[in-house]
Amino acid sequence: MNTLNPAATALLVVHLQHDTVSPGTAFGALFSQEVQSRNILANCHSAMSAVREAGGLVVPLRIAFAPDYSNLDPSVPLLQLAQEADCLKEGTEGSAIVPEITILDQDVVVTHQLPGPFSRSLLNELLKSRGIENVVVCGVATNASVESAVRQASDLGYKTYILSDAASAVDETAHQASVASMALFARVITLPKLKASLPAAPGKHSQ
Repeated sequence: MNTLNPAATALLVVHLQHDTVSPGTAFGALFSQEVQSRNILANCHSAMSAVREAGGLVVPLRIAFAPDYSNLDPSVPLLQLAQEADCLKEGTEGSAIVPEITILDQDVVVTHQLPGPFSRSLLNELLKSRGIENVVVCGVATNASVESAVRQASDLGYKTYILSDAASAVDETAHQASVASMALFARVITLPKLKASLPAAPGKHSQ
Protein backbone atom coordinates (compact mmCIF):
# COMPACT_ATOMS: atom_id res chain seq x y z
CA MET A 1 0.00 0.00 0.00
CA ASN A 2 1.32 3.43 -0.93
CA THR A 3 1.82 6.22 1.57
CA LEU A 4 -1.32 8.26 2.21
CA ASN A 5 -1.13 12.03 2.24
CA PRO A 6 -2.58 12.80 5.70
CA ALA A 7 -3.77 16.26 4.68
CA ALA A 8 -5.96 14.62 2.03
CA THR A 9 -7.16 11.72 4.20
CA ALA A 10 -10.31 11.39 6.31
CA LEU A 11 -11.35 8.54 8.59
CA LEU A 12 -15.11 8.01 8.80
CA VAL A 13 -16.04 6.29 12.09
CA VAL A 14 -19.51 4.86 11.67
CA HIS A 15 -22.17 4.78 14.38
CA LEU A 16 -20.28 3.82 17.53
CA GLN A 17 -23.28 4.89 19.60
CA HIS A 18 -24.85 3.25 22.63
CA ASP A 19 -27.98 2.15 20.76
CA THR A 20 -25.86 0.42 18.11
CA VAL A 21 -22.95 -1.15 20.01
CA SER A 22 -23.70 -1.31 23.75
CA PRO A 23 -25.03 -4.58 25.22
CA GLY A 24 -28.75 -4.63 25.90
CA THR A 25 -29.62 -1.68 23.66
CA ALA A 26 -31.89 -1.76 20.62
CA PHE A 27 -29.28 -2.65 17.99
CA GLY A 28 -26.47 -3.34 20.43
CA ALA A 29 -28.26 -6.56 21.34
CA LEU A 30 -27.48 -7.68 17.79
CA PHE A 31 -24.03 -6.19 17.34
CA SER A 32 -22.33 -5.95 20.74
CA GLN A 33 -21.00 -9.50 20.86
CA GLU A 34 -19.08 -9.08 17.60
CA VAL A 35 -17.99 -5.59 18.62
CA GLN A 36 -16.45 -7.05 21.75
CA SER A 37 -14.98 -10.21 20.25
CA ARG A 38 -13.39 -8.32 17.34
CA ASN A 39 -12.11 -5.50 19.59
CA ILE A 40 -13.83 -2.95 17.37
CA LEU A 41 -13.93 -0.01 19.77
CA ALA A 42 -10.23 -0.25 20.59
CA ASN A 43 -9.30 -0.72 16.93
CA CYS A 44 -11.38 2.26 15.83
CA HIS A 45 -9.91 4.36 18.64
CA SER A 46 -6.42 3.35 17.54
CA ALA A 47 -7.19 4.24 13.92
CA MET A 48 -8.53 7.63 15.00
CA SER A 49 -5.36 8.35 16.97
CA ALA A 50 -3.13 7.31 14.07
CA VAL A 51 -4.95 9.50 11.55
CA ARG A 52 -5.01 12.49 13.90
CA GLU A 53 -1.34 12.20 14.80
CA ALA A 54 -0.39 12.10 11.12
CA GLY A 55 -2.44 15.24 10.47
CA GLY A 56 -5.53 13.70 8.90
CA LEU A 57 -9.20 14.38 9.56
CA VAL A 58 -11.33 12.22 11.86
CA VAL A 59 -15.09 12.28 11.22
CA PRO A 60 -17.20 10.41 13.79
CA LEU A 61 -20.62 9.72 12.26
CA ARG A 62 -23.88 9.58 14.20
CA ILE A 63 -27.33 8.56 13.05
CA ALA A 64 -29.96 10.27 15.17
CA PHE A 65 -33.52 11.43 14.75
CA ALA A 66 -35.83 14.07 16.17
CA PRO A 67 -37.65 12.86 19.31
CA ASP A 68 -40.88 12.56 17.31
CA TYR A 69 -39.08 10.88 14.37
CA SER A 70 -40.35 13.61 12.06
CA ASN A 71 -37.08 13.47 10.09
CA LEU A 72 -37.00 9.66 9.78
CA ASP A 73 -37.76 8.15 6.38
CA PRO A 74 -40.21 5.30 7.10
CA SER A 75 -39.73 3.82 3.62
CA VAL A 76 -36.36 2.38 4.74
CA PRO A 77 -36.94 -0.91 6.65
CA LEU A 78 -33.82 -0.46 8.80
CA LEU A 79 -35.03 2.94 9.92
CA GLN A 80 -38.49 1.55 10.62
CA LEU A 81 -36.80 -0.83 13.04
CA ALA A 82 -35.17 2.10 14.82
CA GLN A 83 -38.51 3.83 15.23
CA GLU A 84 -40.21 0.66 16.43
CA ALA A 85 -37.42 0.16 18.98
CA ASP A 86 -37.78 3.79 20.12
CA CYS A 87 -34.03 4.33 19.81
CA LEU A 88 -31.46 6.72 18.35
CA LYS A 89 -33.37 9.80 19.43
CA GLU A 90 -31.39 13.03 19.44
CA GLY A 91 -30.55 14.17 22.96
CA THR A 92 -30.72 10.71 24.53
CA GLU A 93 -27.86 8.63 25.91
CA GLY A 94 -28.63 5.98 23.31
CA SER A 95 -27.74 8.30 20.45
CA ALA A 96 -24.45 9.42 22.04
CA ILE A 97 -21.10 8.05 20.92
CA VAL A 98 -19.78 5.58 23.49
CA PRO A 99 -17.13 6.86 25.94
CA GLU A 100 -14.53 4.36 24.72
CA ILE A 101 -14.28 6.56 21.62
CA THR A 102 -12.53 9.82 22.42
CA ILE A 103 -13.58 12.81 20.34
CA LEU A 104 -11.20 15.77 20.23
CA ASP A 105 -11.80 19.37 19.24
CA GLN A 106 -10.22 18.93 15.82
CA ASP A 107 -12.58 16.06 14.94
CA VAL A 108 -15.75 16.89 13.02
CA VAL A 109 -18.87 15.02 14.12
CA VAL A 110 -21.50 14.60 11.40
CA THR A 111 -25.07 13.57 12.22
CA HIS A 112 -27.30 12.18 9.49
CA GLN A 113 -30.67 10.43 9.15
CA LEU A 114 -30.18 7.86 6.37
CA PRO A 115 -28.03 4.71 6.30
CA GLY A 116 -25.75 6.34 3.72
CA PRO A 117 -24.00 9.20 5.54
CA PHE A 118 -23.51 11.28 2.38
CA SER A 119 -27.27 11.41 1.70
CA ARG A 120 -29.05 14.60 2.77
CA SER A 121 -26.03 15.70 4.79
CA LEU A 122 -23.11 18.10 4.42
CA LEU A 123 -20.51 15.32 4.59
CA ASN A 124 -19.39 15.56 0.95
CA GLU A 125 -19.16 19.35 1.14
CA LEU A 126 -17.15 19.08 4.35
CA LEU A 127 -14.64 16.65 2.85
CA LYS A 128 -14.30 18.61 -0.38
CA SER A 129 -13.72 21.86 1.54
CA ARG A 130 -10.88 20.17 3.44
CA GLY A 131 -9.25 18.89 0.26
CA ILE A 132 -9.94 15.25 1.14
CA GLU A 133 -9.12 12.69 -1.55
CA ASN A 134 -8.78 9.49 0.50
CA VAL A 135 -11.62 8.15 2.65
CA VAL A 136 -11.04 5.33 5.14
CA VAL A 137 -14.14 3.76 6.72
CA CYS A 138 -14.55 1.79 9.97
CA GLY A 139 -17.33 1.08 12.48
CA VAL A 140 -20.68 -0.72 12.66
CA ALA A 141 -22.38 -2.39 10.93
CA THR A 142 -20.20 -3.63 8.11
CA ASN A 143 -23.08 -4.63 5.84
CA ALA A 144 -25.23 -1.59 6.59
CA SER A 145 -23.95 1.97 7.02
CA VAL A 146 -20.26 1.03 6.73
CA GLU A 147 -20.89 -0.46 3.30
CA SER A 148 -23.19 2.43 2.39
CA ALA A 149 -20.43 4.90 3.26
CA VAL A 150 -17.88 2.98 1.20
CA ARG A 151 -20.10 2.75 -1.86
CA GLN A 152 -21.12 6.39 -1.67
CA ALA A 153 -17.54 7.61 -1.18
CA SER A 154 -16.41 5.57 -4.16
CA ASP A 155 -19.25 6.91 -6.33
CA LEU A 156 -18.27 10.46 -5.35
CA GLY A 157 -14.73 9.95 -6.58
CA TYR A 158 -12.82 9.43 -3.35
CA LYS A 159 -10.08 6.82 -3.19
CA THR A 160 -11.80 4.62 -0.64
CA TYR A 161 -10.54 2.11 1.92
CA ILE A 162 -12.40 -0.26 4.24
CA LEU A 163 -10.60 -0.97 7.51
CA SER A 164 -11.60 -4.61 7.75
CA ASP A 165 -10.37 -5.28 11.30
CA ALA A 166 -12.13 -2.19 12.67
CA ALA A 167 -15.62 -3.07 11.43
CA SER A 168 -18.15 -5.72 12.38
CA ALA A 169 -21.66 -6.95 11.64
CA VAL A 170 -24.12 -9.25 13.37
CA ASP A 171 -21.76 -12.17 12.74
CA GLU A 172 -18.50 -13.00 10.96
CA THR A 173 -20.27 -14.42 7.91
CA ALA A 174 -22.16 -11.19 7.26
CA HIS A 175 -18.99 -9.17 7.87
CA GLN A 176 -16.87 -11.18 5.45
CA ALA A 177 -19.55 -11.20 2.74
CA SER A 178 -19.83 -7.42 2.97
CA VAL A 179 -16.05 -6.93 2.88
CA ALA A 180 -15.88 -9.11 -0.24
CA SER A 181 -18.56 -6.97 -1.86
CA MET A 182 -16.83 -3.72 -0.89
CA ALA A 183 -13.58 -4.95 -2.43
CA LEU A 184 -15.18 -4.11 -5.78
CA PHE A 185 -15.31 -0.43 -4.79
CA ALA A 186 -12.59 0.03 -2.17
CA ARG A 187 -9.18 -1.17 -1.06
CA VAL A 188 -9.45 -3.62 1.83
CA ILE A 189 -6.81 -2.81 4.47
CA THR A 190 -6.09 -3.57 8.12
CA LEU A 191 -5.18 -1.30 11.00
CA PRO A 192 -1.44 -2.14 10.79
CA LYS A 193 -1.46 -1.32 7.06
CA LEU A 194 -3.21 1.98 7.72
CA LYS A 195 -0.62 2.94 10.32
CA ALA A 196 2.23 1.93 8.04
CA SER A 197 0.81 4.06 5.22
CA LEU A 198 0.67 7.25 7.31
CA PRO A 199 3.89 9.24 7.63
CA ALA A 200 4.89 10.40 11.09
CA ALA A 201 3.69 13.89 11.93
CA PRO A 202 6.37 16.59 12.04
CA GLY A 203 8.41 16.26 15.22
CA LYS A 204 7.30 12.66 15.79
CA HIS A 205 9.09 9.46 15.02
CA SER A 206 7.54 6.14 14.09
CA GLN A 207 7.46 3.64 16.90
